[in-house]
Amino acid sequence: MTRLLLLRIIQLILLLILILLLANKWFSQVNDFWWQRPVKVVLYPINADSEPLTGAFIDQLSEEHFEDIEGFFQREAKRYRLELQQPVLVDLAPRIDSLPPQVPDDASILDAIWWSVKMRLWVWQHDSYVGDADARIFMNFHLPGTDQPMPRHSLGLQRGQIGLVNGLAGIDYLGRNNLIAAHELLHTFGATDKYDPDTNQPVWPDGYAEPTKTPLYPQTKAEIMGGRVLVSPGWAMLPPDLEHVIIGAATAIEVNWLAAPQPPQK
Repeated sequence: MTRLLLLRIIQLILLLILILLLANKWFSQVNDFWWQRPVKVVLYPINADSEPLTGAFIDQLSEEHFEDIEGFFQREAKRYRLELQQPVLVDLAPRIDSLPPQVPDDASILDAIWWSVKMRLWVWQHDSYVGDADARIFMNFHLPGTDQPMPRHSLGLQRGQIGLVNGLAGIDYLGRNNLIAAHELLHTFGATDKYDPDTNQPVWPDGYAEPTKTPLYPQTKAEIMGGRVLVSPGWAMLPPDLEHVIIGAATAIEVNWLAAPQPPQK
């Protein structure tokens, strides 16, 4: 390989990276929610495994099956004395049968940027909802108990206000599915994860529902961005639904529900 050819290859790689960065920025937007009005969230059910039973489950879904998401945000907003009584309104879009690009495992920075661009393009092509939305959550439903592996990762993007949830088709799984959807929705509002990605254990204090509790264990609920209920050090349980999670103070600050504490003046 000549030196000139190697230089051209490097230039092409750098150009590709630049194009991806520009495309990602072009498709991105960051909206800071200030809660002067309810945030409209649209859920898009997707038949992710193409199973007839999955499709039949999706076809009988209605907005009532997602009322616990609205109720969760209403309950937590009241705790933080938000003036807006109903901060989140959920609507249901028609079923989508096309699969969105899946989140890559152990993605590099370039992989993540490329996936983000593909996801936004896919949303632009397959948006089945007629009307405006402040945030969009796409829910991949998979039939439980089949040999088809379900993707591990769900994701929420603040840029573009897009969430991708992988869940199970069935009434018994709605509580957990809606909890994951609320978690990813909070990402689109600007909230960050509050657990250790290597262990999936909540990080004290922000990932604990009751960080000042004495004794600290067992915790009785989970902080929604921490993801788990700490029963004892090293032993955490997945909450079954939104009744078992709260929005902690650090998350409330990130989504503009609570003012950040100011350092003392000198």
